[in-house]
This record gives sequence, structure tokens and C-alpha cells, in this order.
Amino acid sequence: MVPYITDLAIVAVLIIAITATMGVITNGIGTKIFGGKNRNLFVDKSERMQTGWKSVGGFKK
Repeated sequence: MVPYITDLAIVAVLIIAITATMGVITNGIGTKIFGGKNRNLFVDKSERMQTGWKSVGGFKK
């Protein structure tokens, strides 16, 4: 019974890892190919919103 549970756990972890990795890869490919000129629309908008904000946390330089 222990080998069965071990095999089941290994297969479950592999399926979850492969699914997560494929999602990230597919998103990256889709953004590069189909993103067009609006590829960085949300990143640029977020950067514009955050200009002038104080830095919080981290190390002082």
C-alpha cells in the first residue's frame, strides 16, 4: 500500500508541475507572438501610476 501512495504522490506532483510550467510557457509565447504593440500596456500603466511613490522596505542605498 505504501508504494501505491508513493507512486500516486509522485504522479500528482509531476502533473501539477507540468501543468503550471506549460501555463507559464504558453502565456509567454502568446504574449510575444500575439501581444503586438500593446504587449506592455499594463506594465507601463502600473509604472506610470507608481512614479513619485516613496520606496518602502528593502535596503537603503
